[in-house]
Amino acid sequence: MITKEKKYITPEEYLKFERQSEEKHEYFNGEVFTMSGAGVNHNVIAVNILVALANKLKGTSHIPLGSDMRVYVSENGLYTYPDISVFQSEVKLQDEEKDTALYPTVIFEVLSKSTQDYDRGGKFKLYRDIPSLEEYVLVSQESINVEHYKKLTDGKWLLEEFKKLEDTLVLSSIDCELDLKDIYDRLEL
Repeated sequence: MITKEKKYITPEEYLKFERQSEEKHEYFNGEVFTMSGAGVNHNVIAVNILVALANKLKGTSHIPLGSDMRVYVSENGLYTYPDISVFQSEVKLQDEEKDTALYPTVIFEVLSKSTQDYDRGGKFKLYRDIPSLEEYVLVSQESINVEHYKKLTDGKWLLEEFKKLEDTLVLSSIDCELDLKDIYDRLEL
């Protein structure tokens, strides 16, 4: 069996490479991971959520951003592209390039078969290091299923699941409600 030696790079090398790349890559512990493209259901759900958030948060201090905004978790060194991130009052940026945000309040990930275990496990563990993160939402694209994790005052995370189109997801950290019928609009599951 032949194993390929992993090449580790610095965060600075990653950012230089990523800013010139046509593809998106995550970075953690010196390794770069190519992100796969998303299908129709994934994109419809992400757009539905982003549009609903933009409309409901209009006139507030909360700013929702899509998957082209890279997020840096300074507490553990993860660079990643959440499907949707919501920021409180302003988007704090890592540097003058203005392409890497810090300290989201809410993160949404649309689950796919290839990423759902990572999104629920290792990635969520890394996201929990973000001191500003109050809520983490996982949205299935295979069935009506939304997992809402909310950070409690003692630092523990509480899971609430929604499985009906009549359900409403309450995001208390940004004073916003999203109906599942809006999240899953234009999809037949």
